[in-house]
Amino acid sequence: MAYRRTERVEARLADNRARILRAARQLVAESGFRETQIASIAASAGVAVGTVYRYFPTKADLFAEIVRAVSQREIDVLREIADSGGPASERLTAAVHAFASRALRGRRLACAVLAEPVDPEVDDVRLEYRRIHYGTFERIIREGIEAEEFPPQDVASSAACLVGAFMEGLVSPLAMESTSDDRENARLIDAIVRFALRAVSGRQPGPTDDPTR
Repeated sequence: MAYRRTERVEARLADNRARILRAARQLVAESGFRETQIASIAASAGVAVGTVYRYFPTKADLFAEIVRAVSQREIDVLREIADSGGPASERLTAAVHAFASRALRGRRLACAVLAEPVDPEVDDVRLEYRRIHYGTFERIIREGIEAEEFPPQDVASSAACLVGAFMEGLVSPLAMESTSDDRENARLIDAIVRFALRAVSGRQPGPTDDPTR
């Protein structure tokens, strides 16, 4: 007779996995991927090192899962903005503003997820989710063209260039050892948002344009 896990065992296994992921994410948010060790993750999660490897055979597997979890949350936020209706220009600026402001609030984790050198498996996950971001912005740009808010353009290329630009614009500030103050962060976000709107719409945002609307 084949062994079947009870609901209690399944719940315990799921809890262990969730605790490991929470501990790993917290440590990465504090120190980045490079400084985060499996032994530290196990200690923080209250499990043995072998238990971590039971759920994640390699460190790369664990780090890839962190990138998935963080990236999926950002995907959900931007898709919600894309689905919100209203002018495409407002949705585009709101989406870029949301991504940049959220990254700066969790700067160490965001820097690790976006740019820290890692194993190829983790880079593959990054690319997978970046392509999903492309799709979200492609839709906003396409709808903007249809509404004659944006000029005709190659939608796929514009979306890819836009996502690459605003992510790259965040990397150096996120990597800085000293934390920027709120005023500096606001200036950076505003500059990135204005660049994004110019790139897609071909117009210079006015001083009263509100990217958070």
